[in-house]
Amino acid sequence: MMESKELKYDLYIGAAPEKVWDLLVSPEGCRQLFFGCELKSSFEVGAPYAYVGPGADGDATIHVYGKILTFEPHQSMSYTEHPGPSYYENHEELETRVSLYLELVGNSTKVTLVNDNWPDNHPGYSKAADSWVYILSNLKTLAETGKTLDLGW
Repeated sequence: MMESKELKYDLYIGAAPEKVWDLLVSPEGCRQLFFGCELKSSFEVGAPYAYVGPGADGDATIHVYGKILTFEPHQSMSYTEHPGPSYYENHEELETRVSLYLELVGNSTKVTLVNDNWPDNHPGYSKAADSWVYILSNLKTLAETGKTLDLGW
């Protein structure tokens, strides 16, 4: 059974949608935004994807995976999302949906991210809420300044 809770974020970035999009899908942009991971996919609707990056032991690890639901370059993408197999034994049951929308507003980009369809008692909900704030803040800073945030971690 699905709960009605969702994570939703709106922000404005002083950069063109093309630049914001590139940071979200290019290997270099993803590594800077998603904790060293690259987004691996053909980006065709129905195709699998995975965020692959260094794991606790340094080896390549699938941190998040799923299926592309929609993909319109520089505008929107939506995908199912599962935590990687190393996080939870029941990772296949822990599916959510992420939808990302980019809209040109003046000379800026409005970014809307919705992470919804959370299964009851999903163990990653709180971590996702914290991670999205960091990722989106870092996206804004990187797009506007060319540098990532230095949070002292």
